Amino acid sequence: MKLSQYAKKMGISYKTAWRWYKAGQIDAYQTSTGTVIVRDPQIETSTTGRIALYARVSSADQKSDLERQIERLREYALARGYQVAKEVSEIASGLNDHRPKLTKLLVDTSIGIIVVEHRDRLTRFGFNYIEQLLIVQGRKLEVIFPSDTDNELVDDFVAVITSMSARIYGRRNSKRRAEQIKKCIESAMQMEIQDEDCTRIQDRTGLE
Repeated sequence: MKLSQYAKKMGISYKTAWRWYKAGQIDAYQTSTGTVIVRDPQIETSTTGRIALYARVSSADQKSDLERQIERLREYALARGYQVAKEVSEIASGLNDHRPKLTKLLVDTSIGIIVVEHRDRLTRFGFNYIEQLLIVQGRKLEVIFPSDTDNELVDDFVAVITSMSARIYGRRNSKRRAEQIKKCIESAMQMEIQDEDCTRIQDRTGLE
């Protein structure tokens, strides 16, 4: 069927369907005339097991982002024809390896596919190890978008610095030092953005 028909059938916008097609998340191909044709999804639930969605943000003030994230996962699952058995959402740092909800999901062998929006929603480090262990069990991780960069990475970096500072300087001063480092990082990022903007202007105008 055409991509527009697919979007209408699945109850999603054409823009969302196109984005999934460009990300390689829809089994489709483009004809010589430019029309995108979507193949009907073939889901072997008997071999994949149950399907679960996992969403995560790092802090409570991102709760609205968490809700939007889980909604996007639902839309993706619907478009893929998945029957979702479990939805798991969690508020915790991506560096925290003591997340009870994620742990419970990973050890639940009845779950065959775990769907996440980005790799770092599952974990900041060790994604490939988790993925390989699930493959050995006949299970898999399905990532909607293969890559992701956002400001939450700064928060996770600060979490690492705070932990290291606590060991070196003591817990009383670690948070203050980590906040100082965070401000330095954010300032450096802002300067980098400004430099990139200046470079683009120079390229367009021919100024030096």
